[in-house]
Amino acid sequence: MTESVRQSGDVSPEQRMTEWGGDLARDASASGADVDGELVGVDPAELGDEDLIRELQSLHRTRLDTLRHAADSALANHLRRTAELETEYLARHPGREVDPSRLRDA
Repeated sequence: MTESVRQSGDVSPEQRMTEWGGDLARDASASGADVDGELVGVDPAELGDEDLIRELQSLHRTRLDTLRHAADSALANHLRRTAELETEYLARHPGREVDPSRLRDA
């Protein structure tokens, strides 16, 4: 475990997200803009189903590289965008098909 995680009280990256940019990260997340005021993505509600899936695939494809090598601000943006897109997907597909082979015995 890295020293920075230990100092943060063993919290997840998602929980640390606002630490990385202070109020800037929180403000960017709320406005949909990055710290320079530029848009960081289309509102997920405005995306068609195919575009939403494509965006999710792109984020998941770059996840490990972003986690391991990106600046904290880039990781914070990646986490925010992933949460936005996944939340929209779940809102559209509340009864999504669950693969029985992915279930654990109770």
